[in-house]
Amino acid sequence: MASILRGKFSDRFLAKQLIKLFFDSYLSLYNIDSPFCSINSSFYLILRSTTFLKISFNECLLRFVRSFVDSHFDVTKRVANKEFNQMIFAYRNTTFKYSIFIILITGLNNYFISCESSNSAPSGNYTKADLEEGKSLAQKYCQSCHLFPEASLADKHSWETGILPNMGPRLGIFSFNGKNYPSSRFDPNIGKSFYPDGPVLNQDEWSKIIAYYSQAAPDSLSDTASRERDSISIFQVESPKNRYRNPVSTYVHIDTTVSPARILVADGQLKFVYSYNNKLQLMDSFKAGGTIVDIIPEKNKMVLCNIGVINPNDGRSGNIEEIPTSKTGFPVSYDPKHSKPEVQPSHLFDSLRRPVQIQSVDLNADGENDYLICEFGNLLGALSWLQNNGDGTFTRHVIRYVPGAIHAVVKDYNHDGLPDIWVLFAQGDEGIVLFTNLGNGTFEERQILRFPAIYGSTYFELDDFNGDGYPDILYSCGDNADYSRILKPYHGVYIFLNDGKQHFTQSYFYPIHGCYKAMARDFDGDGDLDIAAISFFADYSFDPEEGFVYLENKGNLNFKAITVPETKTGRWLTMDVGDVNGDGKPDILLGNFSVGPTIIKTNFDWKNGPPFLLLKNTGKKKN
Repeated sequence: MASILRGKFSDRFLAKQLIKLFFDSYLSLYNIDSPFCSINSSFYLILRSTTFLKISFNECLLRFVRSFVDSHFDVTKRVANKEFNQMIFAYRNTTFKYSIFIILITGLNNYFISCESSNSAPSGNYTKADLEEGKSLAQKYCQSCHLFPEASLADKHSWETGILPNMGPRLGIFSFNGKNYPSSRFDPNIGKSFYPDGPVLNQDEWSKIIAYYSQAAPDSLSDTASRERDSISIFQVESPKNRYRNPVSTYVHIDTTVSPARILVADGQLKFVYSYNNKLQLMDSFKAGGTIVDIIPEKNKMVLCNIGVINPNDGRSGNIEEIPTSKTGFPVSYDPKHSKPEVQPSHLFDSLRRPVQIQSVDLNADGENDYLICEFGNLLGALSWLQNNGDGTFTRHVIRYVPGAIHAVVKDYNHDGLPDIWVLFAQGDEGIVLFTNLGNGTFEERQILRFPAIYGSTYFELDDFNGDGYPDILYSCGDNADYSRILKPYHGVYIFLNDGKQHFTQSYFYPIHGCYKAMARDFDGDGDLDIAAISFFADYSFDPEEGFVYLENKGNLNFKAITVPETKTGRWLTMDVGDVNGDGKPDILLGNFSVGPTIIKTNFDWKNGPPFLLLKNTGKKKN
């Protein structure tokens, strides 16, 4: 990290990051929006920043350095305080000050991408033959990595300013029409071999691809789907009495491994894990080693999945932690005299790329429980398993070395006694892949479903909706924090029916903007599967109720949509289902992630909302 900050501006990636962070920090001191995405003038930016803001340069610079470090590194672990202060001092010197302004005046437009014009469609007249060639080129090159993205899946602006500029570097195109495209060429976590050595197509061919999408894409996406919903439900809404501002619930779970059941909540900002009883009273808490996104409660211990840096990155800051538990099934509480826990988490596995899920399962049938890990990563990632050697050590095996592994389901579909793995990949080449266990730690890969890269896949389950004994797929998509941040009519809940030979056909769709998770249970006790769904990128201005939707099964894949008005008090990133009070009926737990990017403003104050909501099932018990 020190070598990056201390290095000269020899590459454009670092310069862009430094300049943007510098001025964002400068302007944020007076709550003034950064003009990078609204004003296409470097000189206006300099004038506004230096003339109208009477502020200490060193104060701004200090904020800037800390912002850069905090957003890219774990300072407490990687840089000693002394070294960090030395770096700040070094960057306050006169040479560095002049360097920034020289770069701003002489080369800002070459270093930074204007949100208004840098990625606009190429000028010139394109014939019908040119546009057809552009489509053919897109089918050839874009489809080499993922499904061909139809132009109708996004609007013109998103293609021109978001999607294509970010795809160009994948084809070795790092600039076009004098404008640089965003890339991670100089990210030390990526390596130079990630991108092609040179362009795989020339500028004329690339311009035709851009022209095709600019001409073929709609100005805006039409959405004519009916979203009529009832507001009468079988759920009674409850929330904990103790609240804290800015809840960032990265994990919620109804833990039925203990009796009575308890609720586990991890807060990604406070780095704490909380335990509530089934009356929603806070019973205990402990400080975790980072942002916890998954937990395996086991006998005498908890296994914690720490994602590391939660924002998109390819660093290896994630890990799997283990912490001993007492007879209560929870780690020993803090010593009030010393404000320190009696036991600290220990690391089982380090250097993981944004792990998001961990499961304990004996994959090689040797009698020892192994660990299956989804490393989502960003540009790099992996699905891997840690083989238990039986002596306290583990050996890592990569099943598939691609990013985006977001959720895995272990299910022996062919009944051979070996656990097979179904995995949803949600980055780039999105889809569900089945890894058939062949024994001895080997797997056969088969693509089950494939989705366009723009879908933003979020979750899936294996559920039998038609009662034929074969697992069907419940799938949701709605991640909208990428390159096309618009409401998308194809976001929502899907059901794919199994023909018995692991061939799946879409049989149901319910639209939910920004849908993040859907879980199927017989909530009303009538013998069929209903669906609970949440959204993290809902249409909060015109349809805030779609933040949570309950789909009541009326038979033959006909569902009645129902909303719960109280759920508008939070922004739901996580959800779990379980029987909290032991009455035999499945309850629903929603986790409030009150911060983060949103494309639609809301009238509700999520930051003062509860860390979680419990939707207690008041329906009838299944016979």
